[in-house]
Amino acid sequence: MASQQDILQNLARDYAIAWSSGDPNAVASFFAGEGQIAINGGEPMKGRAAIAEMARGFFTDFPDLEVRCDMMRKAGDHAIFVWTLEGHHAETGNHVVTRGWEEWDLDADYKVVSSRDWFDAEDHQRQIDGV
Repeated sequence: MASQQDILQNLARDYAIAWSSGDPNAVASFFAGEGQIAINGGEPMKGRAAIAEMARGFFTDFPDLEVRCDMMRKAGDHAIFVWTLEGHHAETGNHVVTRGWEEWDLDADYKVVSSRDWFDAEDHQRQIDGV
């Protein structure tokens, strides 16, 4: 039987792989059916269909998107997934490296019920614009 730490490390690895796959449904599959994600304090996107649509937007903007897990921590049913996003912007061709994290509330099956995603949007946009 896998330890909680092994389950958590596998979750982090597989979530990063899903984000790097170009498959929006693979990303959404990590969320509970009514799971939600809010980016930088914005309005939450609720349900797997909305989450898949959000991921599709990232894949459109960054066709060669790669996401790496830099760190994962868990306390009770809360976890933090620290990540690095890297890819070339589809319109500008500029190479973008953005770092951030997601704060998760997890259910008993390790599905994300709620994610609060944070990154420096101004720096991200500067890299896209090549400024």
